[in-house]
Parts: sequence; C-alpha cells; structure tokens
Amino acid sequence: MAEDVLAAIRALAPTLRERAAEAETLRRVPETSVEEIEQTGFFQLLQPKPFGGRAADPAVFYAAVKEIAKACGSTGWVASVVGIHPWHVALFDPRAQQEVWGENPRTRICSSYAPTGEVSAVDGGFRLTGRWHFSSGCDHTDWALLGGLVPDADGTPVDMRTFLVPRSQYRIDDVWDTVGLRGTGSNDIVVEDVFVPEHRALSFGPVTALRVPGHELNPEPLYRLPYAAVFTTTISTPIVGIAEGAYESYIEATRKRIRVSYGQKVAEDPFAQVRIARAASDIDAGWLQMSRNMAEMYDLAARGEELPMALRTRARRDQVLATERSVAALDLLMENSGGNAMRTGPGPVQRAWRDAHTGRGHAANDPERALVMFGQAALGMDIHDSMA
Repeated sequence: MAEDVLAAIRALAPTLRERAAEAETLRRVPETSVEEIEQTGFFQLLQPKPFGGRAADPAVFYAAVKEIAKACGSTGWVASVVGIHPWHVALFDPRAQQEVWGENPRTRICSSYAPTGEVSAVDGGFRLTGRWHFSSGCDHTDWALLGGLVPDADGTPVDMRTFLVPRSQYRIDDVWDTVGLRGTGSNDIVVEDVFVPEHRALSFGPVTALRVPGHELNPEPLYRLPYAAVFTTTISTPIVGIAEGAYESYIEATRKRIRVSYGQKVAEDPFAQVRIARAASDIDAGWLQMSRNMAEMYDLAARGEELPMALRTRARRDQVLATERSVAALDLLMENSGGNAMRTGPGPVQRAWRDAHTGRGHAANDPERALVMFGQAALGMDIHDSMA
C-alpha cells in the first residue's frame, strides 16, 4: 500500500536529518540517502503500473515529500522534483515509457523545463543543442526531461515541447554553489547536437488540454490531473515542509533559550508567543489549502469529470501563497532566534531560512502571474496560459 511508503519515509526521516549538513558540504544529496529513499518505494509512487509503479493518490506523495523536507530541505526538494517525473513520463507515447523503464523500472529522471537550448525540427523528430540550467538531483538520474521551443521555417517559435534525453547523450556541468538548497546538486545539463525521435517529444498543448498519448497505457485518474497544478505543488510542498521542520526546531530550542539582554526566558515572552502562533498558522494554511485542492482535483478525475478552470487557477493561487506564507513564517522565527542563529554552522532554522528563500526564487513561485490568472478566471475572462 502507498501508506506503507509514507510510514517508511517517516521512519527514515531522522537519518536524513542527520545528513543535512553533509548534503550542504557535498552540494548534492548523499548517494546513501537517495538509495534509502528508493528502498521505501517512494520514487515508484507516481510511476505507471505497467512499469512497476503504484499510480498512487498524489496526497500520499506530497505528504511523503513534506516529511523528507522537514528533515532536510535539499533532500526534500530533490525527492519532490525527481519523484514527480515518473508522472510526467507517464503522459508520453508508450514507446518512450518503454525506453525509460523497459529494462530497469527503477530508472530515475531529472529535468530542466525552461527552454534555454536550441531545437530544430528534422525528419522523424528534433535536434537539440545547448545548455539547460538548474536540474536538481541530476547526478542521481539516467534520463532528463528538457524543455524547448520548436520554431517554424522562419525561426518563429510555434510550439513548446518537453524532450526525453538519455544520460548517454548529455553531460552534467557542476555549477551549483548557492546560499540555500545547497545540497540539491541543481547543475547544468549540456547537450551537443542530439537527435530526439518524435515519440520522445511531448507538446504542452495536449498536456494542458489533458489529452495525451500516455492515456492509452495509463488510464488512472492520477494521469488526468493538470500539469501546472501537479508541478507547482511539487515545488511548494518542500518549502512548506522546510518551514514546518524549522518551526519544530525553533519550538524545541525556544523552550530552553534565555534572552540575556532582558534576563528572560524566551518561552515566557508574549511577543515570541505571538510569532509562534502566526508562523504555525501560516504553515498550516499553506499545507491545508494545497491538500484540499489536490484532493478535489483527484476526486473529479477519479469520477471522470471535467476539472474546471476555477479550480485549476485556485490551485495555482494557493500554491504560490503557500510558498509566500512559509517564507514569511520562517522570517518571523529567524528574526526572533537571536544572534547565535546567524553564526555559520549547522543550525536547522538558519539552514531552513536559506533553503526556503532560495526555493522561493523558482519560476513556479511567481505570485503575480498566478494571482492574475485566478483573478481573470474569477471574472469570467479567458485564460491563455500553460501554467493554469
């Protein structure tokens, strides 16, 4: 059962927490951690059943991500983005799925969706050249999902696609050295004139319309959820988990801490208590709203009903605000953690603060874009955005 995976992740979390500093030093998740997460069955939660996956309710996946991120933000981030890619590959032509998992159902996939490389259409497929950035966890994977704009004969972009490329056809450039999420190993993928057959290139048009080639093989409701809601929730969930883990660490430390300047136990300070209440509420609100939205979408998909644009844009609204609330909660806690929290070292609240602020910069966390889409939908306007 999928719930067994969640229980195994919770049991593993203390070990992942102990390795958080190691992940920062390595600038990648320790291989041992990835293998131990693999052994829980986590990476198969959203993988198609024909290839050994569970096609599980996404609620279990996101709950597991949150638990991992509470223990180690970088590990939670990598687990989330690598763990969601089986869902995306399940939307591709069955031939592509066979190439990825046919020989090894444990194959993992990384991604870099921003269309920063060059794409040209050729007979039978496409040719790719260029550099794709911020591919989290790429050292632990054997395939990459790369975004690209497909131009017409005049060079004008006419389509946006995701291309599946095997590890043998790209190299990893180690460039990830950041303030936060240091352990994600979000390095660059470099491709030099590689041919990608048509069946390994999936257009965003059918994905947004919820009509893709993979439905032929994978009819489960999981694969009839909107890409934008699934992927943006994948980015916000680790940030909520990071904030929740920091909150728990802050509470534990605050019970013992003395504010020397005032000769007062911080736990007895009413202003600190107010910050605790506000932070807890913001973290809870973000998680509860995201969970509600994904549950409603999954329920509609399971009943074979249409997913209304109002719900899809609400999911985007609440996802960006979950990130915003989590970062704000961490700011409240960090500001009240005292000067010692600013020392260089393994402090969990400081690391969480750096991790969350770094994750906030992801394109999925653009609040203005998401909130404008929600406002347009609420006013009955047409939405023309692949991120809805």
